[in-house]
Amino acid sequence: MFRNRTKIFICSALWLTCLCIVLGLKTGESSIGITNAIQAFKVNNAAFASSAIELKEAVSLLSAKDTAAVLKARSTLKKCRLNYKRIEFFMDYFFESSSLIYNRPAKVEVDEPYMEYQEPSGFQVMEAMLFDDYPFLHQKELIEQAGLLSSSAADLDALLYGFEGTDGQLLESVRLELIKVITLSITGYDAPELKSGIEESWQSVGAIQRVLQPYMEQGHASTQLSKTLNQTLAYLKEHPDFDTFNRAEFLTGFALPLQEELGQFITDLNLSVNQKSNLNYAAKNIFSKDAIPASAFANISKTQSLKGALGKKLFFENALSGNLKRNCSSCHRTDQYFSDGLKTSLAFDGKNFVQRNAPGLLYAGFQYAQFWDGRVKNLQEQIKTVIANPLEMNGNHEVVFANLRKNSQYKVAFLKAFPESADEPVNMDHLADALAAYLMELAPLNSAFDQYLAGNKNAMNAQQLKGFNLFMGKAQCGSCHFAPLFNGLIPPLYKRTEYEVLGTPANDDFEHLLSDKDTGRYGFFPIEYYQAAFKTPTVRNAAMTAPYMHNGVFKDLNKVVEFYNQGGGAGLHLDQPQQTLSAKPLHLLPEEVTQIVAFMESLTDSLNLVIPSAK
Repeated sequence: MFRNRTKIFICSALWLTCLCIVLGLKTGESSIGITNAIQAFKVNNAAFASSAIELKEAVSLLSAKDTAAVLKARSTLKKCRLNYKRIEFFMDYFFESSSLIYNRPAKVEVDEPYMEYQEPSGFQVMEAMLFDDYPFLHQKELIEQAGLLSSSAADLDALLYGFEGTDGQLLESVRLELIKVITLSITGYDAPELKSGIEESWQSVGAIQRVLQPYMEQGHASTQLSKTLNQTLAYLKEHPDFDTFNRAEFLTGFALPLQEELGQFITDLNLSVNQKSNLNYAAKNIFSKDAIPASAFANISKTQSLKGALGKKLFFENALSGNLKRNCSSCHRTDQYFSDGLKTSLAFDGKNFVQRNAPGLLYAGFQYAQFWDGRVKNLQEQIKTVIANPLEMNGNHEVVFANLRKNSQYKVAFLKAFPESADEPVNMDHLADALAAYLMELAPLNSAFDQYLAGNKNAMNAQQLKGFNLFMGKAQCGSCHFAPLFNGLIPPLYKRTEYEVLGTPANDDFEHLLSDKDTGRYGFFPIEYYQAAFKTPTVRNAAMTAPYMHNGVFKDLNKVVEFYNQGGGAGLHLDQPQQTLSAKPLHLLPEEVTQIVAFMESLTDSLNLVIPSAK
C-alpha cells in the first residue's frame, strides 16, 4: 500500500519558492498587519519545528510489542498538526508549493497535462501508516517522512528572506482559511483517523483572530466581528469531539456569520483582493447562490440570457439527432431531474445501451471536467461529442446545421444570441454555447437544506440534521463531496475537479461481488493511478436520480451509503490496489445510514423555475 516517496519534487518546489521570493515578490502601500503576521509566523513556526522533532523521535521508538509507542506517535502527530494549523493560512497562500510538503492528500496526484506525479508526503501519509494494522512495519518510511518535516520546518524562516506581502493578500489568506474550516477541517478531510478536525479548526480561527487584531487596533474596530470570533472560538473549544460535533449549529450560529462579517470588514477596509480563488467574495457566505459564479466555468456574455433561452429550446430539438427522433431530454428527462432512471441509457439504435449511467444535469456545469472520466474540459466539448457519438445522438454536424437553418425562428434566435456572427450564426460552436448556457442555469440552490442555511429553521427535520452532521463528520462523505455543491470541486480555491477510485463493483451483491471492467479515466489517461478513477458527481438531487454510480449498479441510496460504510470495493475484498477511498469500515449504525439518506433527500431542489416546456 505504501511506496517509497520521491523527494525530488518537494525539494525543488521549496527551492523554487525561495527563489521567487528573492527575485521580487512585491508589496502594495499598506502594511498594517504584515509585520505582525511575520512575527507570529516565526513564533508559531518555532513551536511547529519543535513538535516535528518530537514526532521524529516518537516514530523512531515504534515497536511491534509496544502499543504505547504507537499511541505516543499518534498523539505527537496530532500535536504537530495542531501547531502547523497556526501557520497554515500563511503557508498555503504565500508559499503554496512548499506547503505541499506538509499536508498533501495521502494519494498520488497527477499534474495534468504534464503528467507529473506528485507523491504524497507529510501528515496525511504518516497518519495512514500510523493507523495501519501494523504501523511498525512502516517505521523506516515514517522516520523519513518525519525527518523531512523536521528539517524543512527548521528552515521555514528562510522563506521570509526578502518577503513583502500586502494587507489585501494577508486578508485573503485568512478569508480562505475560514472557508477551509467550513468545508474541509470539520469534515475530517486531512485527518480522518486522528479526528482532530475540530481542534484544528480552533487553531485556524485563532490564527485568523491574531491576523485581524492589528487592523482593529488601528481604528478599524468591528465590535460584532470581534464578538463573533470569540464566540466561534468558544464553541469550538467547548465541543472538540469530532463525531458528536454539531456542524449544522456551528455553521448557522457561528462560522457563516463569521464569514459574512469578515467579508464586510475587509470590504470596509477597502482591502478586498482575489488573487487565488474562483469564488465571489461579494457573496454573503460560501452557501449563497452567487458564491461560486458560473463565470468561473463558462464564458458569460451580455447575451447570456438569450443564449440560455435558445439552449432551452435546442435541448428538446430532434433535429440534433441522426434519426430526427432523439434529443437531449431522451436521456436527461426533466420529470426525472434530468436523468433517465436506467442503469445505462438506451443507445441510438433503441436496442443496445451506452457504457455509462446518465447523471442528472443539475450543477453539472460546475466542474472542470465533463463525462464520468473527465475526458473533456467543458460543457461545449461534451455537447459536441454527444451529438456526434454514434451510440448517443449520431448527428452529423453539417446535417444538423442544414436542418436548423431551414427554420426561420432558429435563424433569428441564433442571430440575437450571437449578433457578432451575422454571416452565419447557426454553427456548432454557437449551438454548443447555447446549450451550455442553458445547462449552467440548472443550479437553483433552493432545496430544504439551502432554505435552512438561509435562516428557515423549519426547513429540515431532526433526522435530516443528524444526517448532515454524519455526512460532514463520521461518515466522511463531505471529504469527497465538498460543500457547497457537494461534488468534486475542491475547496477552498474551487479550481480543480477531483477523481476517486472507489472500487465500484459490477453487481450489488456484497457477498458475491464481481469486478467492474470499466477502466474509467485510465481509458483517457493510461496511467496506473487512474485505473477505475471517476469524477465525483454532486449528491444534490441524488434522491431523485437513481440508480447510482457510473454503471448504475446501486438501485437506492441506502445501498450506496452501505457500500461506503463497508470501505468500498477494497473493504468488500475486491482487488483494488489503487483505491483512494479508505478500505476501513465506517461503523455506521443502520439508523445512521437512514439519517444520511434523509439528509441527501433534503438536497432535493424545487424545479419549478428551471424545468421548461418542450415548445
